[in-house]
Amino acid sequence: MELITQSVSIPGGTPGLSGYFVHPSGGESLPGLVIIHEAFGLNDNIREITQRFANEGYAALAVDLFAGRNRMVCMFRFFSDMFRNSLDHKGIQDLKTSLTYLERQPIVNKNRVGAVGFCMGGSFAVAWACSDERLKVIAPFYAFAPRPLDAVARSCPVVGSWPEKDFSAGGGHQIEAELSQANIPYDIKFYPGSTHSFLNGRRDIKPENQAAAADSWERMMEFFKTQL
Repeated sequence: MELITQSVSIPGGTPGLSGYFVHPSGGESLPGLVIIHEAFGLNDNIREITQRFANEGYAALAVDLFAGRNRMVCMFRFFSDMFRNSLDHKGIQDLKTSLTYLERQPIVNKNRVGAVGFCMGGSFAVAWACSDERLKVIAPFYAFAPRPLDAVARSCPVVGSWPEKDFSAGGGHQIEAELSQANIPYDIKFYPGSTHSFLNGRRDIKPENQAAAADSWERMMEFFKTQL
């Protein structure tokens, strides 16, 4: 499959907001995904993941939430916001702006859009889904629960993946409990023996991480088929 790749500027958000946009050549009415990086930023690993989604038939936009700014300063602000104002901080606002940009692309079906995020980005995806009805599905990896926790009752369907013993796993259990209570469709799984960032194929990963990466991708794709 031939892919079209573009570095794009995203108007209306934080100055310099940009992204990496990938989609199949010749596609139309494609489901769209916003990809949200972890604390390492929009790096080669996230670009490769974005290309994988495009190869699956999605129009995928990886947003650079650190663009033009100091990464450490952004991380400090974002992690502080996650605990003080997790539902409506600047990062969430920039993601909403990015989704508006994605929806306006002629090849994208704006009624079939979702988000995927990793660690910090996964936490943003969960919080974002509590306040934006445009999202039809999210896939958080190793994410934290939002504050207030009961906001999860307003979420769209969720397919989430966590290492069983990871520091983020507690948030995964909290999210699962809230989704169950609210009768929101979900598929959440905790992987024994795996470690944080197991989907990052650029790291030296052990067999448990490879197995978790393969299984979580398959589960995510199947869940997306039913929701998008």
